[in-house]
Amino acid sequence: MTLETTQPVAAPAAPQNENLPIPANPNKALWEKGDFTRLAACMRESGDELIDSLGVRAGLDVLDLGCGDGTTAVPSAYRGANVLGIDIAANLVAAGNVRAREAGLANLRFEEGDASHLDALADDSFDLVVSIFGAMFAPRPLDTAAEMVRVTRAGGRIVMGNWIPGDPTLIAHLLKICAAYTSPPPEGFVSPVTWGQEDAARERFGAAGIAQDRIACERATYTFRYAGTPREFLTIFRDYYGPTMNAFEAAEKSGRRAELQTELEQLFERENRSGADRTEIPATYLKVTVRK
Repeated sequence: MTLETTQPVAAPAAPQNENLPIPANPNKALWEKGDFTRLAACMRESGDELIDSLGVRAGLDVLDLGCGDGTTAVPSAYRGANVLGIDIAANLVAAGNVRAREAGLANLRFEEGDASHLDALADDSFDLVVSIFGAMFAPRPLDTAAEMVRVTRAGGRIVMGNWIPGDPTLIAHLLKICAAYTSPPPEGFVSPVTWGQEDAARERFGAAGIAQDRIACERATYTFRYAGTPREFLTIFRDYYGPTMNAFEAAEKSGRRAELQTELEQLFERENRSGADRTEIPATYLKVTVRK
């Protein structure tokens, strides 16, 4: 599950010139900076529920983009699918391969790669491409949509989970708060949360050759569960989640660290739906399903 910076811009990026060299993905350093496995541990149950809802079964070839250490890739493999997980962060790929090995899942492997440039993968390779809060953060959204479509077989599906800009629930609001404490993004930057706008998702897959009646969008809920208080859960984000780490570093330099801490504590406590000693926070996202 990968991220760049988080401030929105008005429109999707223009198509890229294929003759130009592919630039380095700026997400790599960010996602290798922290330890997303600490946060992913709080997402396992919802990941399993999501894969169950997709009817993943033995014999399917599944690609999980922006897979982290396997929050949705591992439950797909447990159901018998042949799964390849791809992430930009080498540390998360290594952690995923450890999980697969320890679980005895010979049908699951993790590799490092860029969701917007899947040059190592052949056309029409997968029955299902899943990307839950992952490919939305790749820096070239039109290329990312085209690559997902390219590697999906005829009759197959793409399922994306994307955080929604302006949504009041946890993650979209957290990213908005963090963006207010960090430097503005570079010119031409396209915010990852534009993937949470139905029109943008439809436009991008339409540009990749998908008819509009083959694209479905709905709002869904992903729940974070943590065996501790909301303040303790916030500590996971502060110490291990790249975007929040960057926001705290910037706030420290500007003398606003306490202000950021207070603002996020209020958010986490407000969104908690469990008791004072346990955290259960639902977050709304846009679920995009493409049928090729």
